[in-house]
Amino acid sequence: MYNEHEPTDIQRVSAFPRGRLITFEGIDGSGKTTQIEKLSARLAESGIPVRVLREPGGTVIGEAIRRILLDKAHTGMCTETELLLFAAARAQLVREVILPDLEAGKWVICDRFFDSTAAYQGFGRQLDPDTIRSLNQLAVGTCRPDLTILLDLPVQAALDRLVGRKNKQDRLDHESVAFMERTRQGYRQLALAEPDRIIVMDAALQETELAEKIYHKIREGLAT
Repeated sequence: MYNEHEPTDIQRVSAFPRGRLITFEGIDGSGKTTQIEKLSARLAESGIPVRVLREPGGTVIGEAIRRILLDKAHTGMCTETELLLFAAARAQLVREVILPDLEAGKWVICDRFFDSTAAYQGFGRQLDPDTIRSLNQLAVGTCRPDLTILLDLPVQAALDRLVGRKNKQDRLDHESVAFMERTRQGYRQLALAEPDRIIVMDAALQETELAEKIYHKIREGLAT
């Protein structure tokens, strides 16, 4: 039976000297932002120091790169340039923010990480997977997520959600359905390859129900 005076598994883990890195992945429209907000609030209520980050971004350099990547005027950006810019922003974020925060005992929740590059540029853009792996390794070094939440949603459902935010669309919101399908299937293949790290969640669930399931997966996955 639950005892409010007993520390939860999450609270026990938070006593560890090193923090935790949790990443959220999924195609655009899968609901990552909402679920990250809910999880970070719940962890903070438990007394856990939390930092929420996004990719690309999170640093002055990263945010400048983000503006370049998402600018709708940059329709002529080649895929290799896109790949390198994402990696550059990630390298800065890891060294300037993520690693110091983990060493300080914070829990870092990041909206996208290297799995996004594997899914979007690897499967979506169909760039060479060996090049992707090498570049990801260079960008993050030994920094790897303790747990990754993959919000899986059919492409059409994601596109329907994106219609509701049409005033906020950027360069990457105008990809073809085929591109989105390749990216989604890429994510699913990544999850099959690393089932202990990547937890697939049904993003079609009601927001509150999904948030509860994610929280319990975090407890199960990190209470060790």
